[in-house]
Amino acid sequence: MCRFLLAKSKQPISPKKILNSFAKMAQKSKAFDGDWQGDGWGFSWLENNKWQQYQSLKPIWKDIGQFSKFPKSNIFSVHARSASFPEHKNNIEYNQPYINESYSYVFNGLLRGVTLSLPGDIGAQKIWSLLNGYLKNINLTQALYKTTDILKKNSKNIQALNIGIAGKNTISAYCHYTKHPDYYSLKYSDNSDVKIICSEVIDGFSFLSLPTNSLITL
Repeated sequence: MCRFLLAKSKQPISPKKILNSFAKMAQKSKAFDGDWQGDGWGFSWLENNKWQQYQSLKPIWKDIGQFSKFPKSNIFSVHARSASFPEHKNNIEYNQPYINESYSYVFNGLLRGVTLSLPGDIGAQKIWSLLNGYLKNINLTQALYKTTDILKKNSKNIQALNIGIAGKNTISAYCHYTKHPDYYSLKYSDNSDVKIICSEVIDGFSFLSLPTNSLITL
């Protein structure tokens, strides 16, 4: 399964240190089924009030030379991908984060038997399409609850449904899981100048776990 991180700071910071810690975690992390996060990665950051994006098909821990090239920013997000199916590997368009004018979006989870017909080739794209539709008419919190409620009602089985959103002033995440809480529960750190929401703990921060069916905004 995928791993992601959202970060927000009072002042612009270099993301290099946090990216190094995230890459170290992603390399060591293994899902309950032995899956890894080596199918590429992506990074988005807010620069001059606009979202910028970098995507790579390399495992994140093999692309650490890129980290020092990113500028300082006060909000950024990163995603290490694990492709669900062999035919979905090596397509850089599938690599998150996905961005629009206002938000950077990341997802991890496992949904089966989804009966909704949505634009997109893979689940992460389809959920982003659904969320984007709601964001046109309601605020982010309402859109996250609406999106996740619709997905729950139209899926035969959900092991986890975790959505992270970085806006231009806040970072938010919805956390839902029915199995493997040690792996799927999102973590958050809110006790320093740098706020973080992450799939797993990383070095340098003190974290708490989000319970299932919860939403947080920092």
